[in-house]
Amino acid sequence: MAMESKFRFAIDRGGTFTDIFAVLPHGKGVRVMKLLSEDPRRYEDAPTEGMRRIMEETLGKRVSLPLDASFIEDVRMGTTVATNALLERKGTRTALLLNSGFQDLWHIGDQTRPDLFDLKACKPDQLYTKTVSVQERIIPRREGDTYSSVQSLTTGESFSVLESLDLELLRQSLKSLKKEGFDCIAVALLHSYAFPNHERLIQDIATKEFGFSHVSLSSTISPMIKIIPRGSTAVLDAYLTPILKHYLQKFASNFKCPPGTSLPVLFMRSDGGLTSMDSFSGSHAILSGPAGGVVGYAQTSQSQEPLVGFDMGGTSTDVSRYHGSYEHIHGSVVSGVQIQTPQLDVNTVAAGGGSILSFRSGLFLAGPESAGAHPGPTCYRKGGPLTVTDANLILGRVIPKYFPHIFGPNENEPLDTSSTRNKF
Repeated sequence: MAMESKFRFAIDRGGTFTDIFAVLPHGKGVRVMKLLSEDPRRYEDAPTEGMRRIMEETLGKRVSLPLDASFIEDVRMGTTVATNALLERKGTRTALLLNSGFQDLWHIGDQTRPDLFDLKACKPDQLYTKTVSVQERIIPRREGDTYSSVQSLTTGESFSVLESLDLELLRQSLKSLKKEGFDCIAVALLHSYAFPNHERLIQDIATKEFGFSHVSLSSTISPMIKIIPRGSTAVLDAYLTPILKHYLQKFASNFKCPPGTSLPVLFMRSDGGLTSMDSFSGSHAILSGPAGGVVGYAQTSQSQEPLVGFDMGGTSTDVSRYHGSYEHIHGSVVSGVQIQTPQLDVNTVAAGGGSILSFRSGLFLAGPESAGAHPGPTCYRKGGPLTVTDANLILGRVIPKYFPHIFGPNENEPLDTSSTRNKF
């Protein structure tokens, strides 16, 4: 099939809505579609359902799953699956392996005090469930050291081995973690940015001997000198990657590829670049959806003035800036978690249209829990809770006639103002 006769899709899969932009074959123009990201009664996966509907309309015949990938030129996709899992703390149960004596390091943190005079400051929750000590210690070599020496293959620096990796204790610890139901671990050892051999050995033993499904190494994810952000990034990767991979596998299962070929799909990374499905991981996906928004408004704006991007979704809100070039950073804090990977400078807060309104201890709160797409806000006609979207609807900031009729059990009704008003 000639290239010009295939579909091209660009997809933004958010926590509440999925938006699809399609370039149709044979010069038939473009098609834009919006549908709920979750609707278990009608479809399992919103992006593939939207693609199916567009292909069915264009080809004029019934199209069913799995989709024939020979009709598709390429798919480019940004997703907030990882972002929302972090904001709502719905990642995978994770254990952190680190040097003996440093188990409390992440609770101590770097002693940053964002609000110096806050008398009720709360430490952010850690993503890992348990820490495990690893008997191992190397330090930069000093003049006169009598310890055995190893050399970094990356920096050429020499290190003294104060204590070799205790493999027997390591195997006992990994065995205990397996018995406790852990299947994902993160490993962060001191100076592994320059000497990653011990972390790699731990990964080999964990996967080959004990069957851990996912092991994130700080020396691979973020080979930088600072242990706290490097280790936090490894924990983040272990916490989110299994959730992300599960979604990607479900997405890929909806396509039928010709023999010897693979699905032509690329995913947006946090730094604004694109990557293949196999290399798309949690630490690079945390700003996948927001990064697509930055690239989008940067490419479509014609103004020479600095721009501020405000991207409010169902679960989170993202704010960014563009002035002729992309602003990249190599470290940030998202939802209380330090991340040390290249990314666009996007500030994310856990508040969006789907943030649930509730009373706790006499206080009126918004979020961080989200109603998502199913059941969604009360105005979606599926019995959902009151949310920020409902409040905006009552205040007249959301105008129902400008929204597609995709709500209700049959996805053919407008937003419901009366139910929202009654519930308030």
